[in-house]
Amino acid sequence: MLRLTVLVGLLATPFAGLAQSQEWRQFVERYVAADGRVVDDGALGISHSEGQGMTMLLSVHHGDRETFDKVRNWTRATLAVRGDGLLAWRWEPAKGITDHNNATDGDLFVAWALARAAARWGVEAYRAEAVERARAVRLHLARSTPWGLVLLPGAEGFEKPDYRIVNLSYWLYPGFLELNTIDPDPAWAEFERSGLRLLELARFGRWSLPPDWLRLADPLKPAHDYPARFGYDAVRIPLYLIWARLGNEARLAPFKAFWSYFDGARFLPPWTDLGNDSVDPRDAFPGIHAVVQATRAKGAVTAHVFDSAQPLYSAALVLLTQMMLWERRAP
Repeated sequence: MLRLTVLVGLLATPFAGLAQSQEWRQFVERYVAADGRVVDDGALGISHSEGQGMTMLLSVHHGDRETFDKVRNWTRATLAVRGDGLLAWRWEPAKGITDHNNATDGDLFVAWALARAAARWGVEAYRAEAVERARAVRLHLARSTPWGLVLLPGAEGFEKPDYRIVNLSYWLYPGFLELNTIDPDPAWAEFERSGLRLLELARFGRWSLPPDWLRLADPLKPAHDYPARFGYDAVRIPLYLIWARLGNEARLAPFKAFWSYFDGARFLPPWTDLGNDSVDPRDAFPGIHAVVQATRAKGAVTAHVFDSAQPLYSAALVLLTQMMLWERRAP
């Protein structure tokens, strides 16, 4: 059974009195086009379901229904083309959809945002679409494994003859209970259990960190189809654990150990290779710094100041971290 403490905005919506911040207005101006397309200029101006879903969730948090509706409408009109309730992942200017596969974290963010929007603004159409998106994830992307019921990262390409590939940063722990409320099913609690179980087991390299992409086979290994790194994806895992009040010391210890190792250095590496423990010598972008600050905090925390010149993903991580911190402080 999922813990009731995860209810950080379900029906009472503790953010209901939150005014739109200057940082949120900068985000919208910088990344959201007039038609509701969220532009990832760090990836050649493409748009993707993750960016759309994160922006929808942040719109609800900031009480910005105008932006929410614009982003939702573009997402529905442009990405909802698969016919199975899942969203096509990638859209490119002058080309349209260039990858019809879904990205499960994008679908989860969209469903979670719609559920919160329905609770906040009382719109039945939001709730109905939230149910559609959540149910599609549960029906098409859940797989039984020796480690429990897991989530495929996408509908195609992640099931091999003798193993599967998962991405543990796609386990959106703080959204699972709220999705279970609109789409009641034991799967949501099972996803939580499998994610936590895999985090206990999938520890690699000097700092015992989870990889961005994990090969589900015995034994567990970083997926050889991708760089064997703890990096830009897996950095989200502690954010989601803390948000869902699952971030106990044992679960957060590997992340803290890695990041604290670079105290006093001139940079915080955005990734480490889990095979040879090498690190990227460049400094991580502000979104990673925000997650690190929140993960290592003792007492009050202020997330890294938003910088509109950073890539979309970094800016979204900053605002999501701020959102998490606000909800953790809310009564």
